[in-house]
Order: sequence, then structure tokens, then C-alpha cells
Amino acid sequence: MTVIADDQIASVLGAAEAVLAKRAGTMVRLDDPEDLGGTGRSTVLRARVLDNPVSLDRTVVVKAFDEQTPASQVLREIASYRYATALPTNSRPGPQLLASELAARVLVLTDLGHGRSMVEVLGSTDEDEVGRGVSAWGQALGRMHAATLGGEDDFATLMRISGRDRGGKGIRVTATGGGIAAEASASVAAHEEILAKLDLTLPSGSREFLADALNLFDGGDFRAFSPADVGPENILINGAGVQFMDYEWGVFRDATLDVGYALATFPARLSVEVLGARQDLERLLYDAWRGEVKPLWPSISEQNLARRIFKARALWVWLSTYWMIRGDQSGHDWALHTTDARVVLSRWADLADAGETVGAIDEIVDAADRMQEALRLYWFG
Repeated sequence: MTVIADDQIASVLGAAEAVLAKRAGTMVRLDDPEDLGGTGRSTVLRARVLDNPVSLDRTVVVKAFDEQTPASQVLREIASYRYATALPTNSRPGPQLLASELAARVLVLTDLGHGRSMVEVLGSTDEDEVGRGVSAWGQALGRMHAATLGGEDDFATLMRISGRDRGGKGIRVTATGGGIAAEASASVAAHEEILAKLDLTLPSGSREFLADALNLFDGGDFRAFSPADVGPENILINGAGVQFMDYEWGVFRDATLDVGYALATFPARLSVEVLGARQDLERLLYDAWRGEVKPLWPSISEQNLARRIFKARALWVWLSTYWMIRGDQSGHDWALHTTDARVVLSRWADLADAGETVGAIDEIVDAADRMQEALRLYWFG
């Protein structure tokens, strides 16, 4: 965790007090800051509320961005939290927004408490405990997707209003895309470059398969809100269940991207004792998600849905490989990012297994196997 200087902490608390005072119409004082870590561009603190004129909880969480962070990114997070906070209580994916100001680059959120991280749950040696964790994860994703289906226009409007209300004149932010979409597109564009480094030839259909997966960001039939980085590092489990944190890249996109992301990222966190149950755990996560969204999308067959999720998962595995081979730190804040070659190799092996399970195109399953072997030679000789 980055050590934060006292003057920086004081500045962040002062900004938070100011935005809370505007909301309350009277002074609000915060103290006893606790560093919760940040992304390098942001400072995240838990603080105790000394004066409580608006019935705030005893503690709040403050997130402040530095001046190098694009204003559009700050605006996206403010709008994302405003949108999520307006959802029905049992469908809210994470903390509520209490106050914010774009000019000050600060947000004040409800405190989710300490709870347990999903990383800790996945690392348990108790298979049943891990199973309950991934099922809760799938259910939470499904509830969020079900509650936000059809809300894209509202989110886009909220983005515009948030910018106008908070000094964001001239900032252009869309409800789709986001940083990860651009990274995924760049990775597919580098398809031949990556294969050349590996001295590997794959059928042309492999690139087309990945390019088609890119359409899930801006198209797709199951468009819903997502915090974007829904990996285990950004999940806390408390008394209210699974809570997703960090909405810097909040976006509307095809919901299968979230399921594919979860499936691509969680196996690396499993303990050795539980790793053998990976496929059963994948099924638990999928079934829990499907149970929440099935009434909304009853017409699609299970096989077609599974293949769409496989396509999304393949794109995420390819992107993590692209980052690794290029030594690219663009995604270092994302749960998908890794610097461990063994994790990437496992993702390709898992992808091949998943492809066989869902009946994916044979050449795509074969490509996953060949990628794994080529990467093994590339990194380990």
C-alpha cells in the first residue's frame, strides 16, 4: 500500500468536508483517516464523521483523484455511482454516493465496512466455502444486470447532467466503451504481431473470432450496467452480500463480458486444495448468474449463451496475454492484468477446456491449445 503524506491526507479530508458541507448546508468534520489504498492516481481513505448533521453513518469512504487523472474519468465514476445509487436497494452493486464534486475531483461514499475480500474467499481450502462465494458473485452480477437492463439512455443522460452540474462543460464521455474497450481493440489489432513473436501460425478464424467479440462492448443483445473491472480484487463480501467496488470505468455493455471476465480471473486465486474443482465452480457462478437474468432473456438457448460467454472469455484471455508479452502496464490496475506467466498459461488451458464443454468451433479450441504450448516455449524454453 502506498504511504500517503500527511499534507495529502489533510487536503483530501478538507475537500471531502467541503462537498459534504454543501450537501448538508452546515459544517461536517472528518477525522481518524485510514488509508485504504488507491490506484496510484487516486487516494482512498476511510474517515470517522465527527459532526453528523445529515444522519451520516459513523464512517465514510473518501476517494480523491490527482490532477493527472483525466476529468472524463472522474466524471464517469461520479455518474456511475449516481446511477447505481438510484437503483433499488437490493440491486445496488456497491457503495452509495453521498456527495461529489468534479472540480475538486473527490467522491464521498458509504462505508461498506471491513467484510471479507473475494480474494480471501477464493483462497480458502474449503471447497464448499469457495462455492458459496462464487455463487454469491454470480447472483450479484445477475441482479445488477437485471436491474439495469434497458437503462443505457438514462445512464447517458446522467453522464451529461453530471458533467454540466459539476463544472464539466466540454467533457465528452459516452455510456459505452471505456478504457478497457480501447485496450481490447488494440490487442486484437496486434494479433499478427503477437503471433510473430511466438513464431506461431493460427487459422484466420482466430482473429475474426476475437474481432467479433469486440462487438460486445458497443453492441449485443444483453446490454446492462457494469463497473467494468468485476474481478475478485474489486469484490468485498459483507452482511449485505457481494459488493463491487471501484467504478472508474462504469459502462453499459453486453452482460456476458462480465461473466467471461469473472470466469477468466477467479481460477488464479484458488488454493491448490480447491483448484481441482475449478470447472464445478465455474458452473456454480454461471448458474447463479443465469438464475437472476433468465426471466429477462428467456428466448436465447443455453448453448448460444454459453458460447457467447466463451467468446467474451477468449477476448479477456487474449488481452491479458497481450499485456504480458508487451510488458504493457496499461492494465496494471485491472484484476485481469498479471505478470505471472503461469497464470496466463492456465488461462489458455482453462479456455480450451471451456471451449470443449460449450461445443465451440474446433479450430478455436485448437488455437487455445496451440497458444498455450507456444507461450510455454516462449517463456520457459
